[in-house]
Amino acid sequence: MSSDDVRIRVHEMYMQRAIELARRGWYTARPNPRVGCVIVAGSRVLGDGWHVRAGEAHAERNALADAAARGHETKGATAYVTLEPCAHTGRTPPCTQALIEAGIERVVIGAQDPNPAVDGQGIDALRAAGLEVITGVLAERCAALNAGFNQRMTGNRPRVRVKLAMSLDGRTAAVDGTSQWITGDTARDDVHRLRAESGAVLIGRGTAAADDPSLTVRLPGDWDQPLRVVLDSGLAMATHAKMFCQPGETLIFTASDDEDKTGALEEAGARVARLDSDGSGLDLGRVLGLLAEREINDVLVEAGPTLAGALTQAGLVDEYIIYVAPQLIGDTGRGLMSLVGAVGLDDATQLVFDNVEPVGVDLKITARPSKEN
Repeated sequence: MSSDDVRIRVHEMYMQRAIELARRGWYTARPNPRVGCVIVAGSRVLGDGWHVRAGEAHAERNALADAAARGHETKGATAYVTLEPCAHTGRTPPCTQALIEAGIERVVIGAQDPNPAVDGQGIDALRAAGLEVITGVLAERCAALNAGFNQRMTGNRPRVRVKLAMSLDGRTAAVDGTSQWITGDTARDDVHRLRAESGAVLIGRGTAAADDPSLTVRLPGDWDQPLRVVLDSGLAMATHAKMFCQPGETLIFTASDDEDKTGALEEAGARVARLDSDGSGLDLGRVLGLLAEREINDVLVEAGPTLAGALTQAGLVDEYIIYVAPQLIGDTGRGLMSLVGAVGLDDATQLVFDNVEPVGVDLKITARPSKEN
């Protein structure tokens, strides 16, 4: 193995450590990106850090503080950071300046920050100060930490993940409409974790009426609750809906200008936002754009077949998470998604399987639209 190969392996080893640190902020860092940082001198780790919560210190500053708390001098050290350090003042001061002032000699970066306020400026600032900068180490893994943030920065909308649950024969509900408990306890706990890592949970009026869901994270411990979003063109949602009694915020998008209904829902605890409609429903792209303006990185869609199908046909779905229960419901059950049928197989929406795994008694399939669509 050449010296260059050894150097690459060392960089990857410490970057992997930084990735694992970043994951500690998996449920708390939003709307900021998840970032981890390791300060190294020779073969010794001086300090570890990760970004915990928006408004609090970034990973680089936490790693430097950890090194100081351990009594280590950081002059001449190397910093491994999963995301390009910021060079601007936002909720906190720029991290580039902290690294420079700490005497860091080399910065190894995983992914470049797509935020227009950063986007290469952090790298430029470090190099201008005389630091050696190495980029692209485990870049794909580092970028994967922040798929939703990256989508919001580059596409002006959140990442959209559609959660579906079905029987082995592709049915989401029995003929009587019962559907809430089609999967087992382990799969339901997994959905709560999906909610916990999402900035918003989105449903349509039909799901709100049929299931009266809480849309909260119900796992042991204290959790930040996602924004609950309901699409209700006609503003027909009941004021006694269960979600109005839950912690967190509920936002209803509507095309109705009925002031009495608006007032009643707002008194019940919701916020109501009016959008124009073309007669076929709310503009889904506009809804997602408004959620991006609220700094929502990830939207988990827990809707029925109509909204799931509409998002699919609009090309707005980034990932499907499908739980398959080991049961057969039969032809009278409801289908998975309402889509305009393909004339032939060449017209079908093509997906790529990213992962298939057992979750308790059920099967969990993660897939994304193919680039061939």
